[in-house]
Amino acid sequence: MAYFEHEGCNLHYEEYGHGDPLLLVHGLGSSTLDWEMQIPALAAQYRVIVPDVRGHGRSDKPRERYSIAGFSADIVALIEHLKLGPVHYAGLSMGGMIGFQFAVDQPQMLKSLTIVNSAPEVKVRSRDDYWQWFKRWSLMRLLSLATIGKALGAKLFPKPEQADLRQKMAERWAKNDKRAYLASFDAIVGWGVQERLSRISCPTLVVSADRDYTPVSLKETYVRLLPDARLVVIADSRHATPLDQPERFNQTLLAFLATADIHPQDH
Repeated sequence: MAYFEHEGCNLHYEEYGHGDPLLLVHGLGSSTLDWEMQIPALAAQYRVIVPDVRGHGRSDKPRERYSIAGFSADIVALIEHLKLGPVHYAGLSMGGMIGFQFAVDQPQMLKSLTIVNSAPEVKVRSRDDYWQWFKRWSLMRLLSLATIGKALGAKLFPKPEQADLRQKMAERWAKNDKRAYLASFDAIVGWGVQERLSRISCPTLVVSADRDYTPVSLKETYVRLLPDARLVVIADSRHATPLDQPERFNQTLLAFLATADIHPQDH
C-alpha cells in the first residue's frame, strides 16, 4: 500500500510484478478492486500499477470540483513520481475517459492505450439525453449509496451464479463518499475530447461488452477516428467486463500488449 501527494491530495496506489509498466484505472464509484481478477495474470509479465482515483477508494476525497482533466493530471503525477517513462494504460468506464484525456494531452507518455466500455465524450445534446441525465442525477442525490449499489449489482451481474459479484458490488458501493461520488459523476457529464482523437498515435485497443450500457455501434464510430485502433467485442458481458468475463478479458489484453510491445512507436 503506497501513497503519493499531488496538489495537496494524498493518492493511493498499489504495485505488483516486474516488467514494462502497466497502469489499470477503475470506473466511477469503484477502486483498485475493479481489477482484482486481472492483477495476478498481468503481474506475471508486467509491472502493474493500480491507483485509486481522487475521491475514490483509499485516496483523499477533497471537497472541491472534480474534472476528468484533473484526474488525468493525477495519473501524470503518479507516472512522474515513479519515474516510469512511457506506460501501457488500461481504463474501465470513467477510467477509459481519463485514459482518453491523458492520451490526447500527453501522447508521448503512452506505449499503448486500452479502453474498456467507455467513450471519448459524454455530451448532453438531445431532450432525451437531458432527461436521462436528469433522472440519474436526481436518483443519485435521493437514494443512499447502499440502494444504488444493490440496483447496480442486479443490473451488472443478473445471473444466478453471479450472486457473489452482486453482493460485492453492493457492499463496495455503500462505502463510497457520497459527495465525492456525485462530484465525480458531475465531472463526467459534458466532458469530451472526441475532436482531438487524431493526436493518439499509440496502438489502441477498444473493448466493448456486447451488453454494455452504450451500443457496440458507438464504439465502432469512435474507433474509426483513432489512428491505430482495433475493437474487440466480448460476448455475454455487461459493463463490468473485467469482473464478469475475466479469463476472456485477460487473454484479449495480454495478446494486445504483446503486439504493442513488438511494435513500439516510431518517434
